[in-house]
Amino acid sequence: MTSPTPISEPTSESMSADSPVAALSPASSASPASSAVSPVLAEVVRSGFVEGRHRGSLVVLAADGSVEWALGDVTAPVFPRSTNKPMQAAAVLRAGLDLSGERLALAAASHSGEPFHLDLVRTMLAEHGLTADHLQTPADLPLDPEEAEAYLASGQVRDRLTMNCSGKHTAMLAAAALNGWPLATYLDEAHPLQQLVAEGVRTASGEDVAHVGTDGCGAPLLSLSLTGLARAFRHFVMADPGTPERRVADAMRAHPEYVAGTRRPDTWLMRSLPGALSKMGAEAVQALALPDGRALAFKIDDGATRTLGPVLARTLRLMGLATPVLTRLEDAPLLGGGARVGEIRAAF
Repeated sequence: MTSPTPISEPTSESMSADSPVAALSPASSASPASSAVSPVLAEVVRSGFVEGRHRGSLVVLAADGSVEWALGDVTAPVFPRSTNKPMQAAAVLRAGLDLSGERLALAAASHSGEPFHLDLVRTMLAEHGLTADHLQTPADLPLDPEEAEAYLASGQVRDRLTMNCSGKHTAMLAAAALNGWPLATYLDEAHPLQQLVAEGVRTASGEDVAHVGTDGCGAPLLSLSLTGLARAFRHFVMADPGTPERRVADAMRAHPEYVAGTRRPDTWLMRSLPGALSKMGAEAVQALALPDGRALAFKIDDGATRTLGPVLARTLRLMGLATPVLTRLEDAPLLGGGARVGEIRAAF
């Protein structure tokens, strides 16, 4: 990238599609602390009128791990939500749990609640002498709307096993059981397993954890900067074969439908971009690493997940990728009367 001109709020009106890089701020000139207002990363366009804007921050790493360019504040801590799951899955391996293939992918999953997801969770629980009663996930419906409709239509109700983090919780419980650690407190920050998670987060990101919260599933939630999150994903794809990090990355990439679902963008990406590791999180967080060491992470301030596809596709295009899956990702229609009248589009 050659000396782009810094701007404070990139929008589609101010930026030519033929020369997008000209509008991006180099990391060296970005001054996140100088402005409390994040740049606009996506616009809501209805009937040709921009009726809304979504602000956020985004970072792209070069192949050597340095920050290539950034928009907004990429050094302040954010809660990565489910983009922390690869690091949580690596911790159960370091605890001695022997998982591989679909089982390891499911341990890092925000699964859609499709039958094959739920069947494998039940199988994994039984394999380790556990039952759904051990899970401390909140009762929930399948994450995928189509699956949720079918689930309710069949007369079933919200369940802990159906919650999208049940694969991760099953792996955590199995690791605790293997080591004789308490099962009832496996989500406590001081639990030996959660200490392994925290150690792995610090190592992969190269950062200390500034804030600890509670995630939607009840697990400890460790903050990172977006730069640290991108570096963590890069760490996983660049790790030596056989290490816990590489084993997790390889399982996720080999079985992406178990990480997400058959109708989910992370699955599409990992199927279409060989070697890519992709994971979204709640509140509109996304991280991705490519096998050559490049990586990205972003968060939309207002948590609008409808922006994830367009922003991710735009970022990957700016990184030089050209693949049909990007067209699928960036297609975020806005409806009026059941017909398409607009779209959510990237604005940088």
